[in-house]
Amino acid sequence: MDRESEDVLDAVGPRLRALRRERGLTLADLATVTGVSESTLSRLESGRRRATLELLLPLARTYNVPLDDLVGAPRTGDPRIHLKPIRRFGMVFIPLSRRPGGTQAFKMIIPARPRPLEPTPQTHEGFEWLYVLNGRLRLLFGDRDLTLSPGAAAEFDTSLPHWLGSADGGAVELLIVFGPQGTRAHLRTPPGEPPSPHG
Repeated sequence: MDRESEDVLDAVGPRLRALRRERGLTLADLATVTGVSESTLSRLESGRRRATLELLLPLARTYNVPLDDLVGAPRTGDPRIHLKPIRRFGMVFIPLSRRPGGTQAFKMIIPARPRPLEPTPQTHEGFEWLYVLNGRLRLLFGDRDLTLSPGAAAEFDTSLPHWLGSADGGAVELLIVFGPQGTRAHLRTPPGEPPSPHG
């Protein structure tokens, strides 16, 4: 086994211990929920037992985290979320949540432009919630044309045509929360291919 693989496996135990303590669970609690013996869990956390897929799958389900998070965690059990920006449609989405499925949170950045973009309203299933951090956001929703300043929030049904952009060409930063349908519509359309009218 190469050194890199050894380092990855060595990092699993501290991460598992940190997750268990963060959730306020004892080894006995975890053994009851996962069906993995208390002694095996203890050896796994201390590094005296190598992690296997058979052991990690029930733990990932119990902690509700992706399996990759258990395997790729830093040696120290670093609690920070290492953000990987996603660039789509001229905007930047920074994931703020890591749990698979369900509601997702992102920081969204609309870069400054010499001239604001022409609106291209879209629709998709779900609801969207947003909060403006910096800049002036233009929100088109149905037949309404709104300008939101820092500190303003909005929630709307995304089955109605809507569009987000800069009100004045300046950069805009906002927090945005949406469910799986919104995530697909905003982030998973192939580059260069506009979303369909129904997301």
